[in-house]
Amino acid sequence: MFYGVDIGGTKTEIVAFDKEMQVCWRKRVATPVQDYELFLSTFTSLIDTADWATGTQGKIGIGMPGLMDRHTGKLLSSNVPCLTGRQVMNDLAHRLNRSVELDNDCCCFALSEAHTQQARQFSRIFGAIIGTGMGGGLVIDGQLYRGRNRMASEFGHLPLPATFMRRYHLPELKCGCGLQGCLERYQSGPGLLWLHKHFSGEQLKMETLLEHYRHGNASAVTTIEAWIDMLGCTLAQLQLILDVDAFVLGGGVSNIEEIYTLLPQAMSRYLFPGLEPARVFSAIHGASSGVRGAALLLVEQGTLTH
Repeated sequence: MFYGVDIGGTKTEIVAFDKEMQVCWRKRVATPVQDYELFLSTFTSLIDTADWATGTQGKIGIGMPGLMDRHTGKLLSSNVPCLTGRQVMNDLAHRLNRSVELDNDCCCFALSEAHTQQARQFSRIFGAIIGTGMGGGLVIDGQLYRGRNRMASEFGHLPLPATFMRRYHLPELKCGCGLQGCLERYQSGPGLLWLHKHFSGEQLKMETLLEHYRHGNASAVTTIEAWIDMLGCTLAQLQLILDVDAFVLGGGVSNIEEIYTLLPQAMSRYLFPGLEPARVFSAIHGASSGVRGAALLLVEQGTLTH
């Protein structure tokens, strides 16, 4: 039995999978965000409950926002405050008396979506979550590529090209990561809404903006076209650097149906003439990709076949 655990800033979800990656059991609990000892005891209790429910001691994979220092094992910039600076993987393994695998939630998403029927025809898959923020994961031949510092694919914190600053008269926005002008500030879900307010002065919800766009509202069309132009350039740059076969999109923005036609067209403007854009498609497992990918971390340990 394999346990995939998705730790979020509000909820923690655990799903037990069998060897065929079929769901056998699942449970959600509130995530303790301020008290580290309470977090550890809550997690331990959750695993004990899973063991009781499944009648076995499952192998554990965890996905969560943030990065882990490869030298110290400490978490960096977690959205669960009590976990930042803690050796979470080591502490949980000690409490549970079994090994634990842990990785970034975007990497878990990418790993999950790379192990699907629609993606198995491709060798190199880039999974991009575009929602409240932007993050990604690169999977090559079924295995995550993490890089020297386990920080590969953090594309949301690349800078927006100066070309777009000039073309669309955009200010250089400060990002929560401490850098200036990060892609995330302009191309995430909140970034799209910020663009519309910048262009038109209107503060709209996503549903309203998309409704206006689909009805041909001029200001909404201007916003979406500019956003697609910038996002298309981002994917094209990733393709030129990584030479991926396909991009799989997750997060709230991935539910905008039109982007799967518009993005390849936009990408072509920023690729060499004659170079075909990589495929762009939507995630199959959606919100469940996090827990599924967390369980699939065990693939890399040779526990599962792929």
